[in-house]
Amino acid sequence: MILNLYLSQFFFQQTSEGINPKAYPLADDQLTAKILKLIQQAANYKQIKKGANEATKTLARNLAQLIVMAADAEPLEILLHLPLLCEDKNVPYVFVKSKHALGRACGVSRSVIACSIIANEGSQLTPQITSLQTVDSIKVECRLEKNDNISEAFKEIGPESPG
Repeated sequence: MILNLYLSQFFFQQTSEGINPKAYPLADDQLTAKILKLIQQAANYKQIKKGANEATKTLARNLAQLIVMAADAEPLEILLHLPLLCEDKNVPYVFVKSKHALGRACGVSRSVIACSIIANEGSQLTPQITSLQTVDSIKVECRLEKNDNISEAFKEIGPESPG
């Protein structure tokens, strides 16, 4: 009984909304609406790749302009390689709350856990993509400042003395 309770707490560490805290940065409702609208337009222009494998391929081929992932993917670990690749390739990424909403925005009737908006010369979506990229870069800068403040706090504490 105690083991089951421990395992359930360990494996299902989620917030009150059912969203895993590892899904960062998570878009708020207003930003989610903008992202899903952009994904719908990208689907109409055939500038979208659906699925984690396709998103990984677009990152490897330097085609991705924005990666959107679902925070309610189960297990979330099947997506957690994408933020690392995005940071290596300097591609903005964001999590949205619902895989079902992401699937509907992509134009399919099934849920989608990740999608990639790909580059296309002369696309009408370029201004909207760049505006979302600047919003995402602001969030990344805030995260970096937060990490810098944490590292400064550790510097002030100093190394731990043994024993």
